Amino acid sequence: MTTMRFDLPTPDEFTEHFWDAARDGHLLIGRCSACGKAHYYPRPFCPHCGSESVAWEEASGDATLYTWSVVYQNDLPPFGGRVPYVAAIVDLAEGPRMMTNVVDCDHAALRAGMALRVTFQDIGDGYSIPVFAPAS
Repeated sequence: MTTMRFDLPTPDEFTEHFWDAARDGHLLIGRCSACGKAHYYPRPFCPHCGSESVAWEEASGDATLYTWSVVYQNDLPPFGGRVPYVAAIVDLAEGPRMMTNVVDCDHAALRAGMALRVTFQDIGDGYSIPVFAPAS
């Protein structure tokens, strides 16, 4: 019996470029050419003004920790094998907030406002996801 994986993305025509870039170690965000605002998560329209004039832009990879929760129990495969892990929201240097994981950090050391840097985690099947680690 095959176990269903709930951690794999389902790329479409628009997000395929995002996932290809992540596999190559690059974090992309959207930037609206109408209002100039950056946004994340990938979508073909601007959540600020509604324009469909959105282009990909490589993010700096710098972020600060906004909030987090240490997850000790998760029954969905394959997350159960990863506990405990840190589910977090970070503020990207470009402005958008992003849901992610914080890695390579003692849970007791987590602090709101701490500087983070993007890194990428191979999750199999040719996919890598952006996660964040302490910047120093």
